Amino acid sequence: MMSAHQNERITRVGPGTACGKLLRHYWQPAALTEELDRERPVVPVRLLGEDLVLFRDEHARLGLLGRRCPHRGTDLAYARCEDGGLRCVFHGWLFDTAGQCLQTPAEPEGSRMHTQIHHKSYPVVERNGIVFAYLGEGAPPALPEFDCFRAPNAYTFAFKGFWDCNWLQALEVGIDPAHASFLHRYFEDENPEDGYGRQFRGTSSDSEMPMSKVLREFDRPQINVVPSEFGFKLITLRKLSPAQTHVRVTNLVFPNIVNLPLSSEMVLTQFHVPVDDTGCFWYSMFTSFNQPVDKAEMRRQRVLTIAPPDYRSKFNKDNDYGFNAAEQRRETFTGMGHDINVHDQFAVESMGQISDRTTEHLGQSDRAIATYRRMLIEAIDRVGNGERPLMVLDARAAQRVTGPETIDGVGPSDSWDQYWQDACRKRRQGAAWAALAS
Repeated sequence: MMSAHQNERITRVGPGTACGKLLRHYWQPAALTEELDRERPVVPVRLLGEDLVLFRDEHARLGLLGRRCPHRGTDLAYARCEDGGLRCVFHGWLFDTAGQCLQTPAEPEGSRMHTQIHHKSYPVVERNGIVFAYLGEGAPPALPEFDCFRAPNAYTFAFKGFWDCNWLQALEVGIDPAHASFLHRYFEDENPEDGYGRQFRGTSSDSEMPMSKVLREFDRPQINVVPSEFGFKLITLRKLSPAQTHVRVTNLVFPNIVNLPLSSEMVLTQFHVPVDDTGCFWYSMFTSFNQPVDKAEMRRQRVLTIAPPDYRSKFNKDNDYGFNAAEQRRETFTGMGHDINVHDQFAVESMGQISDRTTEHLGQSDRAIATYRRMLIEAIDRVGNGERPLMVLDARAAQRVTGPETIDGVGPSDSWDQYWQDACRKRRQGAAWAALAS
């Protein structure tokens, strides 16, 4: 159990909070590129408890500014994108992408007032369908050389979804391997090609046994937390027989990224980003190793349950997440459909907008969650002492942080560790885009 004070420290993210100060040391996803792909490329953004506005000017430059005009506080989400910047519709004040005021047209001819006005602005950078923002002080860190950033855009796809809860409980479901045997349990093994959201129904690489059967029949996995240069690896083992062991390797990339396999040739990198204390977005970046992705089809699948422009799930607490008692008896453990994202959303939102961790009873299967919380508290303390936390990288260090390696497969029980490392190395070396990236 945690104390109420500890729970406050690791969940609150607004300006001036301990955890908020930590998270501002990193690039955070602020929007999808697709949100700016319209006639008027201006998007309101709420990130880490701050209200901002993201825009792309006519020269394709990105800017992220405070949402309220510094003149009289009018909402810049309704501003005009013109003349090299964002123009407030109240009095016509114009700001460039760096927040410098370029014009104050209502002032007397020859006024230099605009030169003294600099609006709140933050650095932004675009990577494979996601616009990242840096809300911290000083120069931004370098992004690591992860596959999701190195792969050409054609081999990646990005999307997002809103969950009505604190960012931390959203992140923690991704480092909880045991829950998959129950929350994502299906009572029949079906073809994974039948529909989106059923990756746990698929056949694990190197095995003919459907993952749904593996999860049903082997619900006490051995969970190993292995420290790494970027956080930790989570190695989950389910011994199928004396000869074969199912191996699933996922990663916690500090501070708020989970990296996991979707198939033998596709990896998911998921960022859990606080909107504020009581809401968050997950941003998913899918990376294919063997062929370009069909972006139109991947988007079509996701908008079946996630509805732009606010990217909220069509299945939520207002409609009981689609719960059906008959389905719960016959098809799925939850009775909430076949999309595992809906299952996860239900689990974390039902804890409340900020989970009360003072009433928890963690077990051995929660060791990754306990490890992460210790890391988070330690990093908050480091920042409080003026020290640099984990994964705040300079350019040279960022070049050395690659991968991360992840796999879902079945290997020999007596050499499972060597098996998954060899498989990951082979996949990355054989990536269709490897030569392009290098």
